[in-house]
Amino acid sequence: MKILIPVDFSKNSEKALQFALNLIPEKRLDIILVHVVELVYDFASQAALALDSMYKDAEKLIQRLQEKYEDDRVHLTGKVQEGTPSITLARLAEQEAVSLIVMGTKGASGVKKVLIGTTAANLVKESAVPVLLVPEEAKIKGITRLILALEFEDHEENFIDWLYHFSTDWLAKPEVLHVQTTLGFRERILALGFEHYIRDKFPAQASKIHLIESDEVNVGIEDFLNQEENIMLAMCHSHRGIWHQLWAKSKSIEMAYHSTVPLLIMV
Repeated sequence: MKILIPVDFSKNSEKALQFALNLIPEKRLDIILVHVVELVYDFASQAALALDSMYKDAEKLIQRLQEKYEDDRVHLTGKVQEGTPSITLARLAEQEAVSLIVMGTKGASGVKKVLIGTTAANLVKESAVPVLLVPEEAKIKGITRLILALEFEDHEENFIDWLYHFSTDWLAKPEVLHVQTTLGFRERILALGFEHYIRDKFPAQASKIHLIESDEVNVGIEDFLNQEENIMLAMCHSHRGIWHQLWAKSKSIEMAYHSTVPLLIMV
């Protein structure tokens, strides 16, 4: 599996690397470590000197990470790029044909504050490949459950197929969470149909399905996360899906995701 990991040489960016290694413990990994230099300057001559110094420092620090984590299973390469981080990372991920971006995020309240107005938020918008966000306080070991929040809509099909395909090699195994304001016959039939769909397409990966009723979808997800352990959350980023509700309404964002669990977002 080929993974891109942005690094700013903080403890949390290194934690994202550690999380990726723990999540996929047996499969051979080809990891690209990327440091993006974003310059703000007034004088071109000073900028040239600063840029040269930043490149050299970044290359040395990437080499240290390579020496620390590379082994027979893990192949690490390093790149230093100049530009706007979110655009540069999204473009490089596409050029390198990576399967996943894993990024450390800073903030004590998980997605609630981590994503708003940050590089992570912009990267989610720009990226054509899934992005796995690892909050500062997230556990990097012992994650055994992958909670896939679904609406049972057509736009989620590619996401489901991608996730179930790759998660065969992950330590975390998929479970499905569906939150509805009113749980009725339709929701139970949809859940049963999804169960058959996974059984037929991925016979080795039976999935537990959690059906929850809540006045608001994001509140239901939040309540579920607060009650469970050893999990990461996966969602589909769609302009007509759950994720749009979180982006579009600031009040919803304020109420959502007080947990610090890792979050996988698929475009």
